[in-house]
This record gives sequence, C-alpha cells and structure tokens, in this order.
Amino acid sequence: MQQVNKASNEGIDVSEGLHFCVIIPTYNNHKTLKKVVDAVLTYTQNVIIVNDGSTDGTATILKQFPQIEQIHFPKNKGKGMALRAGFEKAKAMGFTYAITIDSDGQHFAANLPDFFAYCNNHKNILLIGSRNMTQEGVPKKSSFGNAFSNFWFWFETGIRLQDTQSGYRLYPLKRLPTHFFTTKFEFEIEVIVRAAWNGCEVQNIPIQVLYDPTERVSHFRPFKDFTRISILNTVLVTIALFYIKPRTLFRKIKEKGLVTFFLKDVLKSDDSNSKKAISIALGVFIGIAPLWGFQTVLVFGLAALFKLNKAISFAFTNISFPPFIPFIIFLSLKVGGLLVPLQTELEFKSSLTFKEIGNHFTQYLVGSVILATLLAVLFGAVSYFLLSIFNKTSTKFTK
Repeated sequence: MQQVNKASNEGIDVSEGLHFCVIIPTYNNHKTLKKVVDAVLTYTQNVIIVNDGSTDGTATILKQFPQIEQIHFPKNKGKGMALRAGFEKAKAMGFTYAITIDSDGQHFAANLPDFFAYCNNHKNILLIGSRNMTQEGVPKKSSFGNAFSNFWFWFETGIRLQDTQSGYRLYPLKRLPTHFFTTKFEFEIEVIVRAAWNGCEVQNIPIQVLYDPTERVSHFRPFKDFTRISILNTVLVTIALFYIKPRTLFRKIKEKGLVTFFLKDVLKSDDSNSKKAISIALGVFIGIAPLWGFQTVLVFGLAALFKLNKAISFAFTNISFPPFIPFIIFLSLKVGGLLVPLQTELEFKSSLTFKEIGNHFTQYLVGSVILATLLAVLFGAVSYFLLSIFNKTSTKFTK
C-alpha cells in the first residue's frame, strides 16, 4: 500500500481562477532532489512529491520537507504509475492544473512562471516544455528518441510538435483520460496522445535544460523501454487508423453537412488541384481494390506517406459502400474474365454469394485491381478537370 503524508493544502490563486500544483516524481535521484525541491518551493508551496520506491537517501531528504504533500511507494512501480498517483492526489486536493518536473536536475524551476502565464491566456491546454536538442551535452539517444516520438505523435494525432518527450509539462487535469494502460516511461506518450484525441489542445513552450553527467541519473533502459514505446505506438497507430481518424472525419461531415464539407474541405482546401485529384484517385483505388478490412489503414497510411489530403482520400474509399458493392464485384469479375476466361457465364444480381466469388477468385482478383486502376485514373482526371474549372470560376467571380 502506498503511504500518503498529509500536508497543508494552501493554494496559490492565479488570475482568472486557475489553480496549479507541481508534481515531482522521483526515483533514486538523491544527488539532485533537494536542489530541485528547494527551487520549486521558491515559486509555489503547492507541491506533490511521489517517491517511486527509491532505495537511496530519498526518504531521508524528503523528511526535511514535512510541509509538502508526499506519496511513498514501497517498491518501484515506474514513472507512469508515479504520475498517475500524482494526478489523482492533485484532483483530490482540488487543483485544476498540474505541472510535472523531473527530479534529476535537468529542468529549471525558473520556467514555472512561463507555464503559469501561458495557461492564463490559453485555458484547458496541455503544454510540453520544448528543449533545444541541438545544444551541447544533449545525449544523441535523446535527440533520436525525440525525433522518433515526434513523428509518431504527428501520425497519431495530426499535431506537429518540436518536443514530445520532455517531462516538464502542464496538464489540464479535467481533460485527461480517467483510465490508462501503461505504467512506465511510455505513459508520457499515451497521456498526450489520448488527451489530443479527447480534443485537448497540445502545444510546446520553450524551456531551459541542463544535462550534467556528474549529477544526472537516467533510469531509461534503452532496449526494454524502447520496446514498450514501440508496442504502444503500434497500438495507438492502429486505434488512430481504424477509429480516431474516421471518427474525426465523420464528426466533421456531420457538423458541417456533406455539401458544406465537400465545398469547403474538398473544393476550397489549400491543397493544389493536382494533390486533390491524386487524393481522390487514391481513395477510389483503395475503395475498389481487393483490400477488404485494410482499407482504412492503407488509405490513411499512404495519404500520410505521400502527403496527400487524408480526408479526401478516406471520403472516396466509400465508393465501395454497401449499395455499390454488388456492382463493383460484378464488374471486377467481368473485367477479370477478359484476361482469365470464366468457366461459367455470370449474370448480374444484387446478392452474389461467396461461393460464386470463390469459384472465380482469380478473375475477381485480377479484375478488381484493373478496375480499381482504371476508375482511379478516370476519377483523378475528371476531378482535376472539374477542380480547375471551379477554381477559374471562383477566381472570376471574386475579382
């Protein structure tokens, strides 16, 4: 069982009713812990320290700070569990925001007012301290890990950030998920991705950072922790492709209406006519090709890879929505039969059976790829032509 030492709950009232606390998770950082706590206390007394089962002199050091809230784990549970415990305690104490700062001395408490001030002007925002990864002393593995994390965060949320791995953050506690799945370092990825999926704005804020090899102790285990992070990103990407991105698109269409969505997000998007046309062609190809079950993953993945319009591509994959499926299958079989002769003549009907398709699988496979290619080229070419006319007409009327 975790032990909680009760301390005073004297809050600092920031303008416009915002209520902050600082959470310091720590594990075997006795060389820097006191210095970090002393620095934070010069800016606020609202501090929650989570001792994640330290085996060094951490417990002795924390006895010097009886005035602040402390949570002690008897055994090490991981940074994710420490932060989760800190968040729960902060919410129980009535705080609206929690700023997390690492105890290894790399962060400067002097940046706390920057978080306070920014949040005063931007409510319900999740801020991540952005480090200068090019400065002297930054470990190469940190720079690589940050670039890796930034890419997958963008792929999963559509938000581009300069730093997604910094532990110096401001969390809007009411906007965070109520349940989490991870317990170690990968928790810091899960929480920002899922907060973004919940509609929480996520941004960077510049911070100072110090990597002192004589004092700083890192508990990141490259193989184990990178494996956990890779597994988490695999899960998050799958959820993003199969659920989050389609959900976002459908919500946008529902909110605006199909006609308005088409006029504003398709015709009047900032993309060039060629990019829109290629996006449409990709969606049509994926929608008709024999890729059942993988269409969503492929269309978002390929659209992201080739920097196309993901919303347009996904919208046009629905060329294969249920009423059209019998026509698509029948035409695929007919086209395939031109190259691979059909053993028996097919007649169109609205309910082709799996047995009939299976008996002519080779014809269907060949025909669907050819049909998908032909219709993709046709839709792309016609779309480019119509978009060019639309843009010329719009330009003429706006002059």
